[in-house]
Amino acid sequence: MKPKLQVLEQDISTMTKDGMEYICITDIAKFRNVDRTDIIIGNWLRNRNTIEFLGIWEQLHNPNFKPIEFDGFKKEAGLNSFTLNSKQWIASTDAIGLISKAGRYGGTYAQKDIAFEFASWISVEFKLYLIKEFQRLKEQEFQHLGWDIRRNLAKVNYLIHTDAIKENLIPDTLTPQQIQFVYASEADVLNVALFGVTAKQWRDESPSLTGNIRDHANVHQLVCLANLESLNAHFIEQGVPQSERVVKLNELAIRQMGILTANDLMLLSQMEAE
Repeated sequence: MKPKLQVLEQDISTMTKDGMEYICITDIAKFRNVDRTDIIIGNWLRNRNTIEFLGIWEQLHNPNFKPIEFDGFKKEAGLNSFTLNSKQWIASTDAIGLISKAGRYGGTYAQKDIAFEFASWISVEFKLYLIKEFQRLKEQEFQHLGWDIRRNLAKVNYLIHTDAIKENLIPDTLTPQQIQFVYASEADVLNVALFGVTAKQWRDESPSLTGNIRDHANVHQLVCLANLESLNAHFIEQGVPQSERVVKLNELAIRQMGILTANDLMLLSQMEAE
């Protein structure tokens, strides 16, 4: 499902191609007239300022852009007889700033800078709201990406942790239930060291929350958890008893969380000073 922007009650589709972000200007054109989007885009493309803007953008971003064909369009732009649509522009100049799509999500898509230029031609108010909504979407995607990266980091270190448990703490004679208990016990070593409670204690204290304690960890806690998993794996391989490990890990967690929190406070103070 492609992300959609909501701008002045108008749905605007987006897409990404070759690392570039595109916004559907057909959807933007609907703000002016739902039934005449192709004509609106065509009128915009006939404008000499539009042709010059598109040409300069392509020269900056597209090494395969055809400048001779561009010059031909620029000379004709503004004449009463001049017409141009997105497919003609793309086919003649090898442009990448515009994309013409067919099918369910069909329409003309423009690279975001070009889309903002088109939106300004449609309505300055619409352009400002579009930019604001696009920035909100990017921030949301960035936060989600950051969360995935942090969770994946924790998962990678989790494998290191469980492998150390398997190789050093689980003899061949244990039953499946006993093996599961060992894994859960070592997971709770980390939970107690970082969060101060076991998994069961957290569930009993937070019956309304879904998932587990780690699903509700903040950024700093996930970073610290990844470090604790690696260090606990090392302690296990060194034969350090569990009672000693939990104390050492708790000391490390307190120290690291203090550093991370202090860094946040310092950045906040700098932002307020600016």
